[in-house]
Amino acid sequence: MPIKRPDLAFLAHPAMRFACASLLPALILALGAIFGGLWAFLGFLWMTGLVFAGDQLARSLGLAQPEMPRDAVSDRVVLTVGAAHFAFLAIVLYGLSGGSGLGLFGWLFTAIGAGLWCGQVSNSVAHELIHRTERAPFELGRWIYVSLLYGHHTSAHRLVHHHHVATPDDPNSAAFGVSFYEFLIRAVPGEFMAGYEMENSLRAAKSEGKPGIHPYVIYVGGGCLFLMVVAEVFGLFGFLSYLLLCTHALLQLLLSDYVQHYGLERRKTGPDAYEPFGPEHSWDAPDFLSGLMMMNAPRHADHHAHPGRSFSELQLSPEGKAPLLPASLPVMATIALVPSVWHRIMDSRISRMRRGAAG
Repeated sequence: MPIKRPDLAFLAHPAMRFACASLLPALILALGAIFGGLWAFLGFLWMTGLVFAGDQLARSLGLAQPEMPRDAVSDRVVLTVGAAHFAFLAIVLYGLSGGSGLGLFGWLFTAIGAGLWCGQVSNSVAHELIHRTERAPFELGRWIYVSLLYGHHTSAHRLVHHHHVATPDDPNSAAFGVSFYEFLIRAVPGEFMAGYEMENSLRAAKSEGKPGIHPYVIYVGGGCLFLMVVAEVFGLFGFLSYLLLCTHALLQLLLSDYVQHYGLERRKTGPDAYEPFGPEHSWDAPDFLSGLMMMNAPRHADHHAHPGRSFSELQLSPEGKAPLLPASLPVMATIALVPSVWHRIMDSRISRMRRGAAG
């Protein structure tokens, strides 16, 4: 009886580019958490210099990944990367808590690289999944956010941000002239409360049946559960490392929100009304490698126009109206940490856009 060979045709699927770009740095960082040394440095280097160099090279060559329809392979890719988040988190915490005997530089390279991966890749995958209508993918995305101690983003992003983006009613949209640190002070408590109030309103509007467990019980209770498990398994140093890792990932998430909507405001049409959201209300980034690694999250305008559209289907700058960031999303997020440089680069661009729109 002939042996049936496994069908490996899926390896040539375009979605595998996303899998490689997101999982390879996770693998290298995991090896760094275990063995330290060169592996830890390579993981850090991938998340910083190599992604930057790859994006720059792709821009010079005009490379861009093609859109492709959602199918079983693309679904499998995003679910695999989402599931890998939890294994990655456990391995990194093992290393950071002292389980593998990392030296000072190995610990620092692993901590910074892993924080960047959780903030850029885990966040992007969770963001993709919480917009899915199927229960299992949605729950996976929600629990990724819970594991990063920011579960309420699941509610606030879908119910508040998508409805009120580019208006003062959205705590995650940064007005013109606001620094990242001013935005941060408003966004962290504002997002928590806005999502909570929206969930309460939805529960009150249900006229039939029991509303079920309040999502914020899951967010807060699940976060406490993760904290207790980490403290029990990895000890005090692992617990503190976990808090540091989650804080770093949270900063990456909020930097993305800040960068992707900074200074773009919807025109007010009435006392409580604004013009419909359009592609001109979100910054896009056309970069190849960071786009693959972040599941096309930098194609943000099309996501807001079609929240249910799969990462593989998102288009760059729909209708040519979405403004483009001068550099990749990770680079612009880094620049946003230095307000004077950020405003020097971005404010003049927005002023020119406004003059063009007025003319």
